[in-house]
Amino acid sequence: MNEMTPLARPERIRKPDWIRVKAPTSVGFAETKQLMRRLNLATVCEEAACPNIGECWTKKHATVMILGDTCTRACAFCNVKTGMPRAVDPLEPEHVAVAAAEMGLQHIVITSVDRDDLPDGGAAQFVKVIEALRRNTPTTTIEILTPDFRNKTQAAVESIVAARPDVYNHNLETVPRLYPTIRPGARYYASLRLLESVKRHDPSIFTKSGVMLGLGEERLEVHQVMDDMRSADIDFLTMGQYLQPTPRHAKVADFVTPKAFDAYAAIARAKGFLLVASSPLTRSSYHAGDDFAKLRAAREAQLAKA
Repeated sequence: MNEMTPLARPERIRKPDWIRVKAPTSVGFAETKQLMRRLNLATVCEEAACPNIGECWTKKHATVMILGDTCTRACAFCNVKTGMPRAVDPLEPEHVAVAAAEMGLQHIVITSVDRDDLPDGGAAQFVKVIEALRRNTPTTTIEILTPDFRNKTQAAVESIVAARPDVYNHNLETVPRLYPTIRPGARYYASLRLLESVKRHDPSIFTKSGVMLGLGEERLEVHQVMDDMRSADIDFLTMGQYLQPTPRHAKVADFVTPKAFDAYAAIARAKGFLLVASSPLTRSSYHAGDDFAKLRAAREAQLAKA
């Protein structure tokens, strides 16, 4: 008999109840989507299939992804499409500022695809976006989430730091052992040095980094990443559950329980981070505005003690 048995059909691990979210249907969601399309802006919320898009867009919070929607790399965890990107849009910085003004954002997160095709990796566009936001919405605090600017790191970081974002985020994503399969185009210690150099150039800028759990990392490996981050003077650590975007992406090794996320958070706080966000649905820019207020308060409390 040639009947297909259940064992012959590959199955994806069923998501536990704590990872499920409702489909977005609100008026605020539709309005945010319409605004992004009108201004020809990409968002990591859509391109990376973020599970929190319904909640965030309903509140008129969106993470803008500059430099187009096509990445020059192909990381095993990421849903952003790969290929040869289009030319950089010269109107993009002003459009980002218009979006921030129309949404009334007190805090905005700007990220980008990797642009290894550009001489500066796209750093100049980050600077132009920051400058446009300062001109148009001067009270909006600015958080950037940059790529690693491979082979262009020093000049790229220096130019962006000089534009003075309030938070500089660059994600390590996973433990060093998994880089060859999960993040093959990047180097773990190069990413650490990037964040370290931000602090060296301007200690007043908050630094932030995140890791995904559930890719097969060991507990002690995660603890070592925390130590490495603290050695680089990183202020804010985010930890969230990896979710497989499509069957062709890296598989979920396991779903980390909320209790385990809490335990990781307690260890991270003991290691000296100013702020830790750790839960299955935590993402780099999830609740970023509220977290920025907590970061400032934590620093003020630390300085008061000193």
